[in-house]
Amino acid sequence: MLPLGLLLLLACCGAARGNLSRDESQPTTSDETVVAGGTVVLKCQVEDPDDSSLQWSNPAQQTLYFGEKRALRDNRIQLEKSTPNELTISISDVVLADEGEYTCSLFTMPVRTAKALVTVLGVPQKPQMFGHEQPIDEEKLARLTCRSSGSKPAAQLRWRKGNRELKDTGTEVLEDPNGKTFTVSSRVEFRVTKEDNEAEVTCTVDHESLQNAERSTTQKLQVHYKPTAKIEPHPQYPREGEKLQLQCDGQGNPIPQEFLWEKEGSDAPLQLSSDSVLIFPFLNKSDSGTYVCTATSSMGSVVAKYNLDVSDLPQLPTPHVHSTPGPSQPISHASMATASSFTPAPIQDASPVPSTSSTYHAVIGGVVAVIVFLLLSLLIVLGHYLIRHKGMCIRHGETVTSRHRPKPAEVMCTYLTHEAKGSDDAPDADTAIINAEGGQAGGDDKKEYFI
Repeated sequence: MLPLGLLLLLACCGAARGNLSRDESQPTTSDETVVAGGTVVLKCQVEDPDDSSLQWSNPAQQTLYFGEKRALRDNRIQLEKSTPNELTISISDVVLADEGEYTCSLFTMPVRTAKALVTVLGVPQKPQMFGHEQPIDEEKLARLTCRSSGSKPAAQLRWRKGNRELKDTGTEVLEDPNGKTFTVSSRVEFRVTKEDNEAEVTCTVDHESLQNAERSTTQKLQVHYKPTAKIEPHPQYPREGEKLQLQCDGQGNPIPQEFLWEKEGSDAPLQLSSDSVLIFPFLNKSDSGTYVCTATSSMGSVVAKYNLDVSDLPQLPTPHVHSTPGPSQPISHASMATASSFTPAPIQDASPVPSTSSTYHAVIGGVVAVIVFLLLSLLIVLGHYLIRHKGMCIRHGETVTSRHRPKPAEVMCTYLTHEAKGSDDAPDADTAIINAEGGQAGGDDKKEYFI
């Protein structure tokens, strides 16, 4: 018979062995987090299966796998490993409805179980931005809204303009109709300037399901601001008599579409059209003065001035810029003084007609000079001809000039040239004829008979 002390020792050892056996037969699992659309792996392990089988069931207590046997017909659920000590399965294309507690069971007496919580993350949609569709006037407030749906848990939104972070003015979180995901909205306000035109504003959504990948949307701002203008001459240093084009360079958003050209001191405008160029093909000194271009857009008007002093030699321009307040908005003036000018024309013509008095004078002078030259040439030729062909008529020894020719009689006219011998030294016409007839054997060739 065993002593009482030994019996107590054996009882304690048996109890300890029984507790160790129960711990080795307890299955173990782990919680899993998966992004919607991904794949989750569920692993159940046991050290001492005690010749029992492992089983996986879903949150609805439907058996998925009993050992290596499929129990639920769902092709997304696949067996990864089945041994007496482990049962591992995978679920692909996870959806939000797959979220919940999955149970691993070991069918001993009693049945031992372990729970695995599967969390499905809802991926937020690409954010959408509102409030940028229409242009914003300069110095007005821009109010933009960014919205993203489908996140679980609720996502966070942040703003950026260019490289600078913007602080939002409020965030709103609403539960989606499916009861599982959320829609997040964020608003931002800031005052715009002309420098914000074409500036990029970005809204970014941050969520753990994105795994450090950025999902954002970017939009460009359209800011309307007042126009500016300056006058550029082409060429820069024109001279008198040359062609000149003045370009009224209007900038702004929207770009000026109407240009009014005037000359200070003149009542009538020179040109009013959508063409910003004033063309003058001929320059003269009478065109000196100050010319004004008024560029107009929907945001207002601006005036640019250009001072011209036409001279024979080109001079360097003296640019200067000044501002003159208008009745409803500030107006900036840009003017320059140069050594050349141009001729304005009536408003109906886009290209003003230059002063043409000098042109007409030059043409008329040329025509008169040609006529005078022709007349002088004709007189010289005629005088030369008359000098070389002097002559007289003789009837019965009488000298008859051409103005006193007798009508009915027969007259013999003898023509003598300076080459006739003795003609230059003869005291009178008769002696010249006698000398000519006596000194020339062929004198008969120079006689004509008139009836």
